[in-house]
Amino acid sequence: MLKTIFLAATLFTAAVAPVMADDLDDIQKKGELVVGVKDSLPPFGVLDAKTRTVSGYDVDFAAGIAKRLNVKLLAKPVDSADRIPWLKDKKVDMIIATFTKNAEREAQVDFSYGYFVTGQKFLTKAGRMKDLADIETAVIGTVKGSTSEKQARKALPNANIMLFEDYPEAVKALSDGKLEAVTTDEPILAGLLNKMPNKKQYEIPNVPISLETYGIAVRKGEKRLLKAVNDALLDMEKTGEATKIFERWFGYTTPNPMPRIFVIRGG
Repeated sequence: MLKTIFLAATLFTAAVAPVMADDLDDIQKKGELVVGVKDSLPPFGVLDAKTRTVSGYDVDFAAGIAKRLNVKLLAKPVDSADRIPWLKDKKVDMIIATFTKNAEREAQVDFSYGYFVTGQKFLTKAGRMKDLADIETAVIGTVKGSTSEKQARKALPNANIMLFEDYPEAVKALSDGKLEAVTTDEPILAGLLNKMPNKKQYEIPNVPISLETYGIAVRKGEKRLLKAVNDALLDMEKTGEATKIFERWFGYTTPNPMPRIFVIRGG
């Protein structure tokens, strides 16, 4: 009899126990998707000084996801080193900020399917570099906490790697003669080069040191939100919206022309 009462009480407790809400529930309840983006990294994210709004390739993907979740978008500028901490501290719901997928990061966050593929290269004075041997002991700038830093140290173990808070700061150091090169992903370098007042004196040699895939990061274990993001990405590819976003920021009539060498797919 006592065993029967205990079993009934256990079943009753299980039946009335509240179901824990997840991030997707929280986003839909508040009606807002808070996304960490870059605001000084054209063409992925640029802050408009007058409107104080951020626009760019990453921001357009954030908007596409928010639209499919039927919520409004709040784009929140984030530095490279703060991407994972902000996500863990729930300052943002997800990160869409030139975030390269790798094993170390995948141990801390969950990544979506890739939505951009590129290679890491160098920005140097014109004629300064033809291959890696030309800069194997050079002073090279990049952003701390980035995969670009790790790839540069791996490819150029004898180089002097100087770290900066953001890429515009590194490019300024290059212009001031404090660096011999800046390294990161090619489209970022192209955007930075285009804004340099003396850009004809610089170039991006065709010397890649890695292939990078950008993913959208959510908190570890948020399976429903990750599925919603992946579903949105696949739908954006299927409807042609992803291609239109790419053409808007990287098409041949833009300051950063490059071919689209990838498609968004599952798996």
